[in-house]
Amino acid sequence: MAGAGAPRTSGLDASGMRIAIVHGRWHEQIATGLLEGARRALAEMGADVVELPVPGSFELPVVAQAALEAGCDGAVALAVIIRGGTPHFDYVAQAATVGLTDVAIRTGKPVGFGVLTLDDEQQGIDRAGMPGSKEDKGREAAEAVVEAALALRSLQG
Repeated sequence: MAGAGAPRTSGLDASGMRIAIVHGRWHEQIATGLLEGARRALAEMGADVVELPVPGSFELPVVAQAALEAGCDGAVALAVIIRGGTPHFDYVAQAATVGLTDVAIRTGKPVGFGVLTLDDEQQGIDRAGMPGSKEDKGREAAEAVVEAALALRSLQG
């Protein structure tokens, strides 16, 4: 499990921040778990949240960029990509990863990466923050975007 060595985050204050959750709808059970984890974390941190559903991971970058350009302080990108029998998985995963990285660099605002790239459904269930899950990648992506946004704010001081 990749969770070993993950940074521990607590006490983040997102008061006054507007954070977009851009979330894909493929693989509904896992996607819903990711979304719920991000929602819980952002509510605990006091963020103002706007939710923007998209069909899948390929659409994440353009909608995340629009949210950031519209004034959001950060975006949490959530989606599920499960490997199949064709190279489609590789193309979509790469497009989402590179696209979201480009959005963060172009806008100068953080994007929390909660895109699960999986070999099978069980790996997603293990990471989606549901009862019995070993990890909560939706929460982790939300915490990462808030922590990065706070770091950027500290430079403006």
